[in-house]
Amino acid sequence: MAFYVYIVTNQRNGTLYIGHTDDIERRAHEHRNGVLRGFASKYGCRRLVWYDTFDTRDAALTRERQMKAWRRDWKISLIEKDNPGWRNLADDWHPLGARHYRMPYHPAAMDPDFRQKGGQSNTQSKTITAAPAKAGAHGGWGDTPEVAR
Repeated sequence: MAFYVYIVTNQRNGTLYIGHTDDIERRAHEHRNGVLRGFASKYGCRRLVWYDTFDTRDAALTRERQMKAWRRDWKISLIEKDNPGWRNLADDWHPLGARHYRMPYHPAAMDPDFRQKGGQSNTQSKTITAAPAKAGAHGGWGDTPEVAR
């Protein structure tokens, strides 16, 4: 299992929040949608601008604590070294891009018999997440799963 230290912000050179997690895609989604209460939500830190991967939670937590003690200009230098445009890195994780990242779906909708079952399922709704897609990896609209509404 991988562990991550990450930085989210509200805008370029804006408020910075440093945290750690074992699921970077879920955490980026939570920040983007304001699900988490606290400092990041209060200041609108919704854009994932930097993250690093660690083998253990302890290593990630140690790095998070170190970075929280850093001067602000060190943190900004780290972001600008890896992400000079301060792009939201989570936008790359959905094959259709940022516009579709928040789109809810029902896992049972992927079942061909879903409509025949009257749209009933015992599974819970969740949000689509995907690993970063390579450029051109998505074949077009015909290859996308249908979304239950």
